[in-house]
Amino acid sequence: MTQLKLRTQHYLNRYFSGESMNYRQMYALFLPILIDQAFIIGLNLVNTAMISSSGVDAVSAVNMVDSLNIFLIHVFIAVATGGTVVVAQYKGSGNDQMVARATSGSIVSVTLLSIAIGVLIIALHSPLMRILFGAASPDVLHSAKIYLIGSAVSFAGLAVVQAVCGALRGIGKSRVSLFLSLIMNVLYMLLNVLYIQVLDMGVWGMTLAINIARFAGAACALYYLFKIDTTLHLRIRDLFRIPLSMLRKIMFIGLPFAAEQMFFNGGKLLTQVFIVGLGTYAIAANAIAGTLIMIFQIPASALSLTIVTVVGQSIGSGNIQDARKFIRSFLWLGSAFMVLTGVLLMPFYAPLVGIFSPPAEIADDIFLLMIITVIVQIPLWAVSFILPSALRAAGDARFTSTSSMLTMWLFRVILGYVLGITFGWGILGVWIAMNLEWGIRGAVFMWRFRGEEWYKHKLI
Repeated sequence: MTQLKLRTQHYLNRYFSGESMNYRQMYALFLPILIDQAFIIGLNLVNTAMISSSGVDAVSAVNMVDSLNIFLIHVFIAVATGGTVVVAQYKGSGNDQMVARATSGSIVSVTLLSIAIGVLIIALHSPLMRILFGAASPDVLHSAKIYLIGSAVSFAGLAVVQAVCGALRGIGKSRVSLFLSLIMNVLYMLLNVLYIQVLDMGVWGMTLAINIARFAGAACALYYLFKIDTTLHLRIRDLFRIPLSMLRKIMFIGLPFAAEQMFFNGGKLLTQVFIVGLGTYAIAANAIAGTLIMIFQIPASALSLTIVTVVGQSIGSGNIQDARKFIRSFLWLGSAFMVLTGVLLMPFYAPLVGIFSPPAEIADDIFLLMIITVIVQIPLWAVSFILPSALRAAGDARFTSTSSMLTMWLFRVILGYVLGITFGWGILGVWIAMNLEWGIRGAVFMWRFRGEEWYKHKLI
């Protein structure tokens, strides 16, 4: 046992420790993020299962709108990521005063952007519905309209939580970030149980629950920053005194990433339009398989968030060697996690999919989508998602975002249409195109990582 412990410690020191950070710090950062991701994905699973009890029309409506919501929410989450990177680099450089300024700058910019997006969606909801979901049935469209408007109202609350949690992760306080996220998400789950299961309010209940939970989470996040935290020394008036130089630093990372998210998730939204045209069963199969596959990706997704702080602080301290080593280690660890989750969870596929009570007509389609993706993501997911997070944390936002946008539209969207619609492969063709795009995008990022340009950006 002692020999095993020594070997494990030697391995951890060799691959996950350096001058800027050690494996104990990484573990303390990673574990709360892992728990947070597990809870968020689990919550999504439970909520999808709960709304499934209201019928195929309801789950299809929620899935369609959530495709649009993901597109919109990721725009202001991208700006919050810019704040995380700037905060992490200032933390690595030891400049606590600028850490506080970066935090307030992130909160203001993300919140204002989310309000603008929410107002725009509410004003244009009718034409958006016709363009994106016009092929859906009238019952599905009615439920989707309710959920779309309600979701748009909640954006501001979510934005505050995301900005605060991102800044806290940047300085290594992932436990507090976890606590704030749990407050919002546990409340959301409990309210969904009340409104959907007990009161049978369907989509109306989910809409009410998401607003109460997100604004309650925002209130708790701001209370923590202004009343509890003793390191940032933030005051309410700091939110109204944001220097333009700080906003430019945040936007240097945030805007390219936001543009990437718009094009990337816009492409996913367009493939959703393909799927809508394939019928309600195809929408439901896509929703259920997409929710299930996220469970398999929980540990690797947590790594993609953790590496932003790890690389950001390494670059901030000027230690390129540490950054390179940590990135390689995280990529191998991400693929190892994919193997582990596949081996552990696939034997429980039947009870997992049974939570959704899918119609018999789509059971085989869901299984085929799952088995292909579980295998393909082992070599491809980490280089396609963890690596760009690392490059972005080093300040290489423009290249990372441009590459993601191009591969998304050239391969996932166009190839997805060709395979799914032109060749008649349906939902399977759309998912095969997605998996192929992971490989192409990952190859581009590996080529970039082997060079030197990715760490030569001067951010702070």
